[in-house]
Amino acid sequence: MVSTERADSTGRAEGVDWKTDLRQRGYRLTPQRQLVLEAVDALGHASPDAILAEVRKTASGVNISTVYRTLELLEELKLVSHAHLGHGAPTYHLADRHHHIHLVCRDCNEVIEADVDIAAEFTAKLRETFGFETDMKHFAIFGLCLKCAAKPRAGHA
Repeated sequence: MVSTERADSTGRAEGVDWKTDLRQRGYRLTPQRQLVLEAVDALGHASPDAILAEVRKTASGVNISTVYRTLELLEELKLVSHAHLGHGAPTYHLADRHHHIHLVCRDCNEVIEADVDIAAEFTAKLRETFGFETDMKHFAIFGLCLKCAAKPRAGHA
């Protein structure tokens, strides 16, 4: 059985079977799909290039087109999700994880996941003021992580 881990609301893992997930949607778990899912799972938040590099550790013949096509299908099937965490390619992560906000450090590029509930007051205010319904699974906030914020900075006393 081909399985991996799926995080629950606390971020802890519970068993999951991608083969069954895909079969229930009318698809097979091809070797390429399995490799891409495993790479996304192993890397957390990763660009298509990083996913390709991870996949090539096992299957050197896989190319970037295959990775992009596979990611597109897996996103349509709601198995992976993407977010734009700065300039460049989007990063992908397993979609079955709890919805979260991405906190991206501008210095070290660390990505911290914060539960969307932390922004509940903010999103309620947007809904109340503008009638705007937010899609927090694609939301990223840029700044400095705790470690980078503690470093002495040029021009600051």
